[in-house]
Amino acid sequence: MVLGTIVDKHKSPIAVERLWKALICDAHNFMPKALPQVISSIDLLEGDGGVGTIKKFNFTEVVKEFRYVKDRVEIMDNENHVFRYSIVEGGILGFKVNSYVAEVTFTSSSDGDCFAKLKIEYESLGDSLLSEEDVRNIKQGIQTMVKAAERFLLANPNAYAQGLEEVRTK
Repeated sequence: MVLGTIVDKHKSPIAVERLWKALICDAHNFMPKALPQVISSIDLLEGDGGVGTIKKFNFTEVVKEFRYVKDRVEIMDNENHVFRYSIVEGGILGFKVNSYVAEVTFTSSSDGDCFAKLKIEYESLGDSLLSEEDVRNIKQGIQTMVKAAERFLLANPNAYAQGLEEVRTK
């Protein structure tokens, strides 16, 4: 087993608060709408969306390698826009890695857009790091979700423009 790290950065045309609300606070409702060809549904199995919540992402047949992934929210810092989760079942867990923890941090840019920084720490199953192809596929999967979220939010400028409390009560 080898410890590995994947890092990626992305500049988004969406303001921090809107992207945070959609992708993090209301992901279970938002992502199946923004990316229906990949995510059929997201079930809240335990918790209310905050720390300790376990979510099950159910994928469509487009995702060939696995049908679902369950993750647990480890950190959800609404003030500093830091989100950390670990995969607890499904996905590449047990298939390519023994453990997988991801942290996403959103920060505002001077022009009103935002930067998203992703850091994934994993423990491989074998004696080597994930292949370049595996790393590329992981990054591409995450970027696909972010780009779909951006397209949806740009096409729907009033979506997730309300306060955070209103999003949590839906």
